[in-house]
Amino acid sequence: MKKILKFPVLFLTAVLLFGCSSDDSDEDCMKTITIPQFYYVNGQSYSYDVTQKVSCNTPEPTEPTQIEPPKLEDFSYEVLKFEFTPDTGNNTSRLQFEIKLTNPNDHAVSGVPMLTMDVDGLQTKSSFSNNASVPCYEIAANSSCILTYDQQESLDVVSIDSYKLVNVQYYVTNKE
Repeated sequence: MKKILKFPVLFLTAVLLFGCSSDDSDEDCMKTITIPQFYYVNGQSYSYDVTQKVSCNTPEPTEPTQIEPPKLEDFSYEVLKFEFTPDTGNNTSRLQFEIKLTNPNDHAVSGVPMLTMDVDGLQTKSSFSNNASVPCYEIAANSSCILTYDQQESLDVVSIDSYKLVNVQYYVTNKE
């Protein structure tokens, strides 16, 4: 009777010791982590979190990392309308524009358009989206969005003679 019990016990012990090696399962174990990142443009902070597959023993990142602003790849734009009126006759200046922003990629993006402007010979960069009627914070895959802006500024606040568009870029905050 003792011999009959020895074989199953030995067999079960061998299976447990050699069949379930913890070293192999650790190497095959993968998890997805979120890496918090951020960037600044004109003093404004934007978050840009990325996900990455790593081995299970990789620690979770805790501190966000500052990065250069990520630009939308293959982005293009077309100026449909751009008008600056230095004096409307109502003690205001007026800036109006419609700019078609195109995302040719096969994934939707969230982000912020950044316009480089020449204002009386001084180049500045701004998104203009906060005061735009269509801010284009998101652009669908293989699609476009028309950034639409129409604002007046009192001549008592600032007097500008010329406003010229130099360049448009799209900084990504999230790929979908």
